[in-house]
Amino acid sequence: MNGNVEPLLSTLDRHLLDDFQHDFPLDPQPFATIADKLGVSEKTVIERLKYLKRFGALSRVGPVLRPNRIGASTLAALAVPADRLETVAAMVSALPEVNHNYEREHVYNLWFVVTAADRDAVDAVLQRIERDTGLAVLDLPMLEDYFIDLGFSLQWR
Repeated sequence: MNGNVEPLLSTLDRHLLDDFQHDFPLDPQPFATIADKLGVSEKTVIERLKYLKRFGALSRVGPVLRPNRIGASTLAALAVPADRLETVAAMVSALPEVNHNYEREHVYNLWFVVTAADRDAVDAVLQRIERDTGLAVLDLPMLEDYFIDLGFSLQWR
């Protein structure tokens, strides 16, 4: 986070963002458990998480599943003309099977992950994207999982 953003985050916000990436409580009342650990109310935890989502520091609270163990996924990319990037990105992002849709500085400038029940369903989504955008999709399915960890330490100053 840059210097302009950090002052807007309280110590509680920082704990919520950093402490529960890997150890989110798996119990019937996870926000109450987090509240107990942080010495605040469950209502406060929920309010701060909503604030962090509105603020853009948090995209979601939920599990990270290994789609290739329970379904299929692929990393994909499109080479989108600059004047169409926003429109195509919105179209791709609207698909429920798509996550991690982002712009890169490259000929293939729109990268996204497609996750579905099986490979045939992934292929159907890729074909739909090609049909709807008129652009060829670069399909890069994972061959081997060497290391995946979506959590990261924020290294607060």
